Amino acid sequence: MSAVFDQLNQGEQITSTLRKVDKSEMTHKNPSLRAGSTVSDRPSSSRGKSPVPSKKPKPESMRARKPPRKELEGNKWLVENFEGANEIIEVPAKQTQSILISRCNRAIIKIPSKANAIAIDNCTGLSVIVDSLVSSLDVIKSPKFALQIDGYVPTVLLDQVDGASIYLSSQSLSTEVFTSKSTAVNIMLPPKKGTNEDTKECPIPEQIKSYVKDGVLINEIVEHAG
Repeated sequence: MSAVFDQLNQGEQITSTLRKVDKSEMTHKNPSLRAGSTVSDRPSSSRGKSPVPSKKPKPESMRARKPPRKELEGNKWLVENFEGANEIIEVPAKQTQSILISRCNRAIIKIPSKANAIAIDNCTGLSVIVDSLVSSLDVIKSPKFALQIDGYVPTVLLDQVDGASIYLSSQSLSTEVFTSKSTAVNIMLPPKKGTNEDTKECPIPEQIKSYVKDGVLINEIVEHAG
């Protein structure tokens, strides 16, 4: 180590032992020297490419599809997991029985007799034909929904429904429809008796204007002309 420190303490004298390179030995001034020199190729890296991460499977694909089910448990009909509209699924419910419809896609369900109530959840492209109900018909998270009421249903509640058509008959004109977080909902009114009119399509308003007047919050429906 003392020898190393002695060399470092030489200062500018440390370069006195270096040999001066002649111009004939400089490669940047002699192209012929550069042509004769070769540089070994850099060995290719043995490291392979990082594997591409696989796509995360959708929850629907991870969950095994359950078989269709239409059963009566106590006073409640359970209709689940029907796919496709190959045939109409008829539920012979009675006035004291309610119906729960879940995970039925692109299917047609008919309730030909008067039932108590109907609840529909997580269905896509579902069509329901109902005669009459004692209570209400509730629809939650079911896009592209269609409902035909042949008799009388007091209340229809739509929650988070994107795209719905409700066909009323002359007996169901007093049905009340409540919507929450829903878009593109249309009520189809029947033609007047004795006329050749077509079914009238009436969209439910989606825009609400709110403002304060005399310290009170006022909410009004925004109507579009034309």
